[in-house]
Amino acid sequence: MSQLFAKNMTWQEYQSKVEDYILILPVGSTEQHGPHLPLGVDCIISEKYSESIAEKVKAVIAPTITYGYKSQPASGGGPLFPGTVDLNGSTLTSLLYDVLKEFIADGWKKILIMSGHYENDAFLAEACDLLLRNQKEDFPKILLSNWWDNISPELMPTIFDEVEFKGWGMEHAAITETSMMMYFTPDLVHEDLITDDGIDSPPTYQRFPASKDLIPASGSLYTGKSSTAEKGRFIVEDVTTNIISFLRKEFAVDLSENYITNASAKN
Repeated sequence: MSQLFAKNMTWQEYQSKVEDYILILPVGSTEQHGPHLPLGVDCIISEKYSESIAEKVKAVIAPTITYGYKSQPASGGGPLFPGTVDLNGSTLTSLLYDVLKEFIADGWKKILIMSGHYENDAFLAEACDLLLRNQKEDFPKILLSNWWDNISPELMPTIFDEVEFKGWGMEHAAITETSMMMYFTPDLVHEDLITDDGIDSPPTYQRFPASKDLIPASGSLYTGKSSTAEKGRFIVEDVTTNIISFLRKEFAVDLSENYITNASAKN
């Protein structure tokens, strides 16, 4: 669905969408995800969700922001592993502020930020607030969301049918992310390298400088075993449905004609 991405459009094609479409901005990070997943997991997942949404509502997907805020040892590994490239919080806030300001100058009134990195949210929210805090009108409007806050509670026992759910910080490269990657990009998942490694007792505090002994050498915080592509599909379909629900509420958007036509054909 390459036609959904702004990077593949001419400026005239891009401009023709501004009035009636939603702009979706995927934001991820570049960081270690254990021995079985690539560095770009958060970017891939946020972009794939953006694509899943844009297939069902009239939307354009902006180029992905591929770097994010520092992940702490007990929620990702931080700078303890090669390949993790972090931004300072002020840098991420300024980057997003500048990007959003440009999109709004282009005329976008309805913007969804799709975050795929747990530690980004406060800095993304700061950028949105700084940009629009003095605005009196309802539009332009920016919605900031992610996939983990949009999983229906009733789905959780299906996803965690073999192991206990220990919180979203511990789900870094564990069952949910591994399952979604199995569904989205199975060729990038090294299933034979999924481990049972993890942190036995996550600390209730943060330490600076970070302890090099907290995380297993594999970089895994919790087991990824019991992950499946089917679980990934369940998560993606559920989250996409829930996000579209609030998009229709906040932006009064309709389902895309292509999606309605395809859904009718399947039935």
